[in-house]
Amino acid sequence: MARGVPGGSLLAMTTNQLEPASSEREQALERLKKRRDFQGHVVAYLVVNAALWGIWAATGAGYPWPAWVTGGWGIGLLLNAWEVYMRAPITEADVQHEIERLHHQH
Repeated sequence: MARGVPGGSLLAMTTNQLEPASSEREQALERLKKRRDFQGHVVAYLVVNAALWGIWAATGAGYPWPAWVTGGWGIGLLLNAWEVYMRAPITEADVQHEIERLHHQH
């Protein structure tokens, strides 16, 4: 029981209010990390592909073999961008909906 507060309700209210803030902070940190990681992937993609196309050009510019790397890696990069910037985060409503689905399966 909190001192000077009947029933300790202030303590309980404060604890409950901190929990969502902590969860929001964790979600924000996770999103920031994903964005920063994605930016690193973009830099790696640009540097490696520039090097591969440079090698291709320096060695006679025959069959454009770096296109396979650029295209394949580019598809992966687009999927990563979708994950980082467009995919909606999992909400409490999503979790509750999935729990309901699990209950109906049994």
